[in-house]
Amino acid sequence: MKTPEATDWKTNQERRTLSTGLGFVLFLMACLALVAWIRWSGPVQHDDITARAEQIRTLRFVDQADGSIQVIDATTGADVHNFQGEQGFVRGTLRALVRDRRLQGFGADQPFELIAHDAGRLSLRDPATGSTIALESFGSKNIGVFARLMR
Repeated sequence: MKTPEATDWKTNQERRTLSTGLGFVLFLMACLALVAWIRWSGPVQHDDITARAEQIRTLRFVDQADGSIQVIDATTGADVHNFQGEQGFVRGTLRALVRDRRLQGFGADQPFELIAHDAGRLSLRDPATGSTIALESFGSKNIGVFARLMR
């Protein structure tokens, strides 16, 4: 025969297990609801970025046979700059934007927008996909690489 203490212990143990399981299920449901809300709300539009810009320069970046990157003003067709050597930051930034273009089915021939904001902030935006990279996030040395293209 079971003692009342043994029965009470088993009931408490079952309650703890039930509470833990219920808490886990509620947590999962909250996570799923958050993910669903984010997915249904759609992508964030960055059209206001160009509206708040101090200066916008439309540029094309062309890989050359010698490994350099030729920067051309898309409006005038004038050569702006020629990046020689490895240029890891420039290549990495452009690679991220071009990858988005390929995934969305856009060609590589469309220009990018280099956008100057207040307080020396710069963004590189792809008008085809709407993707934007805030260049100031990568430090002053790296932002300087793109800042010389605004002149």
